[in-house]
Amino acid sequence: MTTRTQPWQGIHVATALPFNDDGSVDHASFGEHVAWLAANGCDGVCPNGSLGEYQTLTPEERAKVVETAVAASPEGFTVMPGVAAYGADESRRWAEQARDAGAASVLALPPNTFKADDDTVVAHYREVAKAGLPVVAYNNPYDTKVDLTPALLARLHAEGLIVAVKEFTGDVRRAYEIAELAPELDLLVGSDDVLLELGLAGAVGWIAGYPNAIPQSTVNLYNLVTSGSTDDIATALPIYRDLHPLLRWDSKTEFVQSIKLSMDIAGRKGGACRQPRGPLPAELAARITADTEAVLAKGYK
Repeated sequence: MTTRTQPWQGIHVATALPFNDDGSVDHASFGEHVAWLAANGCDGVCPNGSLGEYQTLTPEERAKVVETAVAASPEGFTVMPGVAAYGADESRRWAEQARDAGAASVLALPPNTFKADDDTVVAHYREVAKAGLPVVAYNNPYDTKVDLTPALLARLHAEGLIVAVKEFTGDVRRAYEIAELAPELDLLVGSDDVLLELGLAGAVGWIAGYPNAIPQSTVNLYNLVTSGSTDDIATALPIYRDLHPLLRWDSKTEFVQSIKLSMDIAGRKGGACRQPRGPLPAELAARITADTEAVLAKGYK
């Protein structure tokens, strides 16, 4: 198992956010969920990410989500809020709010209102870093249209602006180039369905979706694939194959609804999403239901 020596390392769950029947945020259930994840072996949470539907929250709701996560976290369990925003000033303000609420680090997308060039990206992270918390960059060029290439990540790290990257592209080759260009930059698994591959490539953390539904089994899998032991990899492979029908939904367009549905089936409160995300089509819901029930029937939890 990879030793966690920094607050952004280990398993941070990108938390789904429960809502009440009237559509308001269910902060009580959210706080209980954070505490439950801690009790089931996770190392921290990332509230206000896309899985937490941050784009649909009011500023007051978004701030309270961070405060609720911090209040529910036991000692040693860390909070890494997402601070994505259209402008660098707003991202910095969210990083300051996270700092003042007691978060240990922040997760920051690059500017995403347009296809920003490298200098613009660097200026953005300079602003976020002013809050004083460790910054984990989030590379998701599919949604942001801005690619944090290994060379750009190395530049950001050399300036002291970022400590790690959540690598979401699924391109495992990048792990090795990042290690060559910025050997001190921590690699974090960014999508559940490349956990094994990036674990073997040297990842020291995982910003994870499916621990929302099955934390014990996913924590065990992470520990196996990051241990450095060939015996553990042999043990991990059949588990990974069993879980992959679910893990792959973390990188699909319907990932929020999918993970929330799996949570409901596993006895957690996933529930409905806020608009514009609507219910899953019946065919997809049936498929995810069957895959989740199959995983639970094998004893994964």
